Parts: sequence; structure tokens; C-alpha cells
Amino acid sequence: MEELTKRYYGIREVADMFGVKISKLRFYEKEFPMLSPRKNRAGDRIYTKEDIDQVREIFELVEEKGYTLPGAREFLKSRSSRQSEVKQMLSKLQEIRGFLVEMRDDLETK
Repeated sequence: MEELTKRYYGIREVADMFGVKISKLRFYEKEFPMLSPRKNRAGDRIYTKEDIDQVREIFELVEEKGYTLPGAREFLKSRSSRQSEVKQMLSKLQEIRGFLVEMRDDLETK
């Protein structure tokens, strides 16, 4: 696949990247709520690099790994919630670290 150099891509360009028809991309937008490219003033879909990465991920799951659409949707949703949990844990660990560093510094000054 070509390197993404532009900021925005039209739906035709994205369809050509993946070798599919435009209708398949529109169908995946309906099936995967997390895939929602913005629209310009004319109403044309414009895809960012992040949108294209999501399309790539969906195609990998469905086309290459053989996931069903509901299975791929559930996989992406659970991965998203796992990432959220990891972020929360990291935040809590950083708080604990800060507290421990503060305690160490207090002990060293006494």
C-alpha cells in the first residue's frame, strides 16, 4: 500500500487503495460506528490517515482473518475498552509513583 502523504483523501482514493468499490466503504461505515469520516461542504466524505488506518484494520479482520462483521465489531469495541482500562491504570500508577517520590524526598530531607 502506498505511503499516506496527504492530509485528506476522497472516498474514491481510499476505495482504490483497498481495491474495493465505494459502496463497500459506505457499507462498512454503517456496520462500524467508529468509522465515520467527515464530510466536506459538498457532502463528500473525506478520510484522514486515522480513518484509513481504521479501514485497514477492518479489512484485516474481515477479509484476511475471516472475522464476521459482528465479530470484528466486537473485537474492535473490546480492544477500545481495554485501551481505556490501560490508560486508567497508567494514570493511577503515575499518581502512586508521584506520591512515592514525594515520600522519598521528604525522608531524605529529614
